[in-house]
Order: sequence, then C-alpha cells, then structure tokens
Amino acid sequence: MPPPDTTSSGGVYIGVSDYRIGPQDLIDISVFQVADLARTVRVNTAGQISLPLVGTIQAGGMTVQGLEVEIARKLEEKFLQNPQVTVFIKEYASQRVTVEGAVVRPGIFPLTGRTSLLQCVAISGGFLPLADPKGVVIFRQVGGKKMAAVYDIKAIRAGNAEDPLVYGDDIIVVETSGSKTALSRFIQAVPFLNVFGLIP
Repeated sequence: MPPPDTTSSGGVYIGVSDYRIGPQDLIDISVFQVADLARTVRVNTAGQISLPLVGTIQAGGMTVQGLEVEIARKLEEKFLQNPQVTVFIKEYASQRVTVEGAVVRPGIFPLTGRTSLLQCVAISGGFLPLADPKGVVIFRQVGGKKMAAVYDIKAIRAGNAEDPLVYGDDIIVVETSGSKTALSRFIQAVPFLNVFGLIP
C-alpha cells in the first residue's frame, strides 16, 4: 500500500524515527535518574517547548532523536554530566484522520501513534446498524493524485486480511449497506480489496 505524499516531508511516520515533531504534539520528556526534570509538554504553535533549566527549545521540525540530543546538550552545558534524555511522542496532534459515514461519532481525530483502520473505527464509536463492513474506503493523496482502497472489516477482524495503518490527512468513509451512491458504485467496481487505485 503506498504511503501518502506527506511522508516525503516528514508528515507521517513510516517509522517513528522519521517523524518530525509538529505544533500541538504532546511529548513526554524524561532524564534518567533525575525525576524532577520529567515533563509532559505540548509544542506551541511556533513549534517551541519550554523546560526547566533548559528554557525554550525549537522542537518543531526535529526528530525525536534530534530533540533528545539537543536537550541533553543544553543540560550538559551547565548542569549535568552525560545526561540520558528520553523523548516520547504521546499525541501526534499535528496528524489527523477524518472518519465519515455510518459510524457512531464521525469527525476529525488526532493520531496518537501508529494507528490502524480498526482502531480508527473504534475511535469513532464503531459502526451504525446499517453500516456495510465490506464497504470501508480509505481516501489518500498519493503521487499528487487522489486514490482510494476498499477494505472488508469483517475479514480484518477474522484475521483474513491485513489491518492497514492510517496516516495523517487520510479520509475513511464507511458506506451504508444497500445504498446507491457514487461511492457504493465505486466499491462494487473495485476488482481487488485492500489495493489503492485511482478514483475515476
């Protein structure tokens, strides 16, 4: 399954090591054997965080490892010898997914780490009674083109199909069983499940 265009700019995490911290992300910071320096901070709209002893740091645009090194460097300058800093992204607030259609709570949700399609369905409250579990579509921008893939949630839950990762800016639509919309016609026309193809 191709990742979206935003992966090339660090917008999503094929591996968490590649992820670039963004505004409103929530991060946990700890220093080994210095419990007083542990903090949970949210990156402000300018991409900055503020920490005791260290002051303001430009976290936006940095990788987790880069931020760990920068905080350790600043602590080592005046306060600690060889500090061991750990950074964990608790909430990828700058990455959001949209869930629409026959779910209990449609809306836009922040991705809080590696998130799968089943997890997104759960976050949105699950299916409404009229939902079509074989008609779940992920829309994604790939190579400058809008693409879509159809998934069968029953097959995923049964372990007969892979539960795909979702990415920031993905749109998930759960179709209503028996509907005659353009989306339902697209679902019926797709020859293979779980494969992204161009939207006609």
